[in-house]
Amino acid sequence: MICLRLSHREGGDPVQIQVCPNGTPGLVFQVGAGEPAISRIATRSMEFSGFPPIFLHGQGSEPSRMHFAAGAITVLQVALQPQALSSLFGLDASDLPRGLLSAPEFGGEDLLRQLLSTDRDETRIQAVWSFLEGKFEQGLPRDELVELSLDLIHRGIGTVTVRGLLAVLPLSERQFQKRFRRVVGCPPQRYIRVKRINEALRLMKTGGYQTLSDVAHALNFYDQSHFIREIKAFSWLTPKGIHQKIGELRQDETGSSWE
Repeated sequence: MICLRLSHREGGDPVQIQVCPNGTPGLVFQVGAGEPAISRIATRSMEFSGFPPIFLHGQGSEPSRMHFAAGAITVLQVALQPQALSSLFGLDASDLPRGLLSAPEFGGEDLLRQLLSTDRDETRIQAVWSFLEGKFEQGLPRDELVELSLDLIHRGIGTVTVRGLLAVLPLSERQFQKRFRRVVGCPPQRYIRVKRINEALRLMKTGGYQTLSDVAHALNFYDQSHFIREIKAFSWLTPKGIHQKIGELRQDETGSSWE
């Protein structure tokens, strides 16, 4: 687990949250007033609804709009390490049906019962922690070379390339692409693009850069036009929207989001 976000709302109208993907799988528990807290999630290519009260989701690489129901809701989101679907659950991350698994499909039935039997935040957080700790203690095989590549990506996000990774990994490009997709769920090129845009949003939110060109230069985008195209590809933002929304941006390891 790299981040846990717990949100409560006592009542009110339906809410829409726009989310920039962060390249991580996750676990979501959600309950509302007689109906699911999350009514639907829409991306550019598809729309999902009918979510179970707890689900394990894969690595998203498209911006999404999350629609939350009216009334009282509770949502507990856990961002996992990029390799967690493989290392904790023994799954092929590139082959998740519908992009998510319900409790019986990932062994979470007992966890769901525990979460539904209490409304205490501390008890729910401890139940999730114990569940993930139990998965870790199973000691499933790990792909150490893919995990090394992830570390190199995260430490050098401004300059890293797949070609550069292959220069230090004892793998052919075909082997690396196949293993990365199985462990992480998407090609390494797309994962790098997602992480670079998240880093760009983080830098912009710090207020330490005067222009978009400054941010583009800091992260070695070809030029400002390339940077803007990437922002549009992985968020709902335009250049004008960036300046309007950056102050409202909520950012952690579950992703960058705003209303």
